[in-house]
Amino acid sequence: MSTYKVTSTSRVQVLALVLVVLTSMMTTNAVGSVRLPKLVGDNMVLQRDQPLKIWGWATHGEKVSITFRGNSVSTFTSDKGEWSVTLPAQQAGGPFELRIDGQNSITLKNILVGDVWLASGQSNMEFPMANEHDFGGVINEQAEIAAANFPQIRLFTVKRSVSLRPVDEIESTGWSQTTPENIRQFSAVAYFFARELYQRYHTPIGLIHSSWGGTPAESWTSAATIRQFKDFRDVMQRETAVTPAQWSDYDRYIALKDAWYVKYKHEDRGTIDGKPVWSAVDVDDAKWLTTTMPKPWPAKLPKDFDGIIWLRKHVQLTAAQAKQGITLRLSKWVTTDTTFFNGKQVGSETGGGASRNYTVPAELLHAGDNVIAMRVEGDNNSGNGFVGSYVDPADVFVETLDTPIPLQGNWQYQPGPDLAELPAPPAVTEFRSPFPVAPTLLFNAMIAPLDAFKIKGVIWYQGEANWANPTLYRKLFPAMIKDWRAAWGYEFPFLFVQLAGFGSDPPQPVECAWAELREAQDMALSLPNTGMATAIDIGDADDIHPRNKQEVGRRLALAARKVVNHETIIASGPRYKQSQVQGKAIRVQFNDVGLGLKIKNATELHGFAIAGADGKFVWGKAAIEGNDVIVSSDAVSVPKAVRYNWGNTPQGNLYNQDDLPALPFRTDAPH
Repeated sequence: MSTYKVTSTSRVQVLALVLVVLTSMMTTNAVGSVRLPKLVGDNMVLQRDQPLKIWGWATHGEKVSITFRGNSVSTFTSDKGEWSVTLPAQQAGGPFELRIDGQNSITLKNILVGDVWLASGQSNMEFPMANEHDFGGVINEQAEIAAANFPQIRLFTVKRSVSLRPVDEIESTGWSQTTPENIRQFSAVAYFFARELYQRYHTPIGLIHSSWGGTPAESWTSAATIRQFKDFRDVMQRETAVTPAQWSDYDRYIALKDAWYVKYKHEDRGTIDGKPVWSAVDVDDAKWLTTTMPKPWPAKLPKDFDGIIWLRKHVQLTAAQAKQGITLRLSKWVTTDTTFFNGKQVGSETGGGASRNYTVPAELLHAGDNVIAMRVEGDNNSGNGFVGSYVDPADVFVETLDTPIPLQGNWQYQPGPDLAELPAPPAVTEFRSPFPVAPTLLFNAMIAPLDAFKIKGVIWYQGEANWANPTLYRKLFPAMIKDWRAAWGYEFPFLFVQLAGFGSDPPQPVECAWAELREAQDMALSLPNTGMATAIDIGDADDIHPRNKQEVGRRLALAARKVVNHETIIASGPRYKQSQVQGKAIRVQFNDVGLGLKIKNATELHGFAIAGADGKFVWGKAAIEGNDVIVSSDAVSVPKAVRYNWGNTPQGNLYNQDDLPALPFRTDAPH
């Protein structure tokens, strides 16, 4: 047996060798580390029955091997350090592990194979289970959250982000299992949709939630598709011209702006020692700034200020009107207001839900010039607070016993703080605002990085931000659906929500942009592999974010059962088919009648309007006859057209026996 004697020289050699080995190991891991996208990680769900792409990054020329459920695939990275492999289609099941081997190894755990749904849109899709910061909170909130224990429903949230160009990666904290803790701030509609399907089929479900409140469909559409629309050419030219340096300037601007808001946002020059001085009649407002009310939402103020705003409007009353008393009809506002008339407070509402209808007694009125003053509190998360949210200008007026006095038009306004030190936003701000409204920005940052990940389909809840141009939406929405399908490379199911009721309606039938937007959504059903869940009867006239997200999720799940799983079920309420004039009445026929029509919660049908050749609609008498509805009116002797539930928050009560509401429609040609 030989003995090795360690000399001082050999110690040095051994230490040197150890250092070389350690350095080599550290260098290998630092340079050759395989990196994965956020979507590929622990707890993820992979789409069943589809070839599965797994991708990532490593050093140029590095060999990367993937092993999953007994299948191994290898590849080499490109010149850019990118790699991808495709695994064979898998049946549902799990949990499994997935191993990635390069110069380093990664093992992903607790992976399921099932159905993956992308949930997107604006605030009603973003609406979380729990109510925090005055947003979110479903019906039976606490009980629903406590019961959210579904380890085979996995959650993935894409963080809000914008980009001028498509990017390769999204921001996210990764996949998680559904627990009461994890579900609180997750999309309520997406969760209830998944819960319905999981409890029926017991197939694992992955939910990728990528939405942003207040955003229009064009922001979610690629540049290639948007360039086909002349409506967006100007903004696309400006967007294309933005440079990386301008993008960096915006980031610096945000830092300065945030610092200013910390110091000054809540200052109010219109209130001194707790007393509202800018509400007084004798305030000299001639040199105040001028704006036009109501504005679309979100709106712009000087330097994009978002905080306390004072508004003033002079109203001329006759002596007779001053003796009668009046009501201010101010419609809906984004945040909290306190309203004064001739210096006296007449009303206040908190938050953006309720309509502002304030009674002003005769003792506060006088003939001649009178002053409305409003103190409105803005909110950085909700847009500028003085904005009329989705308001028809005709809904903003002074109600008198004789002639209404319109309030749309010029108002004087003044910010509470002095804005002199607030930095002015750079030109690129229109692409980085609190509500990204420019085309392509959200597609680039929040959709494009997802398209390598196989999905079962999409659920979509959006349209409120496009209400002002329903004619454009008829083309834009189906173009966006085709756009996403082209990005993924296959015609996945696309299920969407028809807008819920929101906003007040006048006593008589009128034209309605919200109704036309719903009609544009209905038209998208002409695309194959689509389904729609109407929410018209579960809305809230005073809140654009109704809390009954359970029923929205259930109805989307019905659409999935029919469109995706091809079940023979009634997944929709009665949908207009055709109509015929029969004497002084019009007979309306429907699809999706199921076991028959019914009147809900009443003895008579409501919501039907009828018109003659003059196109003037009046409320009609409607009765169910078999599977049809007969509509007439004593005021219309020669009927030409019928409309149903044509309004903001209509009160129609026609349902089928499956308790699904009839979809709104009109028989006269769209404008």
